[in-house]
Amino acid sequence: MLEEYIKKLRPFVIELFKKDSSGHDISHLERTMNIALHLQEKEGGDRIVIGIAAFLHDVHRIMQNETGSFVSPKDSLDTIKTILSNINLTQEQIDKICYCIEYHEQYNCNGNNVNDLNTLILQDADNLDAIGAIGIGRTFSYGGAHNVIMYDDKIPLNEKNDYSESNGDNESTIHHFYHKLFKLGDNMNTTSVKELATERIIFMKKFVDEFFKEWKGEK
Repeated sequence: MLEEYIKKLRPFVIELFKKDSSGHDISHLERTMNIALHLQEKEGGDRIVIGIAAFLHDVHRIMQNETGSFVSPKDSLDTIKTILSNINLTQEQIDKICYCIEYHEQYNCNGNNVNDLNTLILQDADNLDAIGAIGIGRTFSYGGAHNVIMYDDKIPLNEKNDYSESNGDNESTIHHFYHKLFKLGDNMNTTSVKELATERIIFMKKFVDEFFKEWKGEK
């Protein structure tokens, strides 16, 4: 059933995301959905809700690209509901999908209290795709698409416990690794994904170490 829903939704999603160059494109949605469904098999939760929510979770990013200012996931729910009207879902399913999307960027490590398993799985899947080799590529794509400089060695590389994208807390692309990405491994929700996250974080840290050596002319 989920596969049939995704097949019907895919043309709308492809059209909506076709111009994205920030790393939030259709390939990211597909990867996030596949990771989320893999986690659902191990952790539980509603397969249809998790799959569809993962496939649609970044509609607010497209709205943000169009407006040039921050758009929260909550602000995308009307568009989400319009897209979902193309498939036959119950109101309960629609509500659960919208809940996942609205809260998928509100992390418990930042003082929030999200306990819904479907949402926690979506968070983990989305965050796993933000780290590792894919994460590095997406981070630089995002920086380029939003005019964020690659690196500024005059600004300290301190971690921000109160990091918020809505506040524009990205001094450079490299700073983003410290503000958010390196911390994701310790803040995954499900046991199934933690080992994978640790491996990806190690890879990213090796990349950043190499980056600094080349930046300083040591290599």
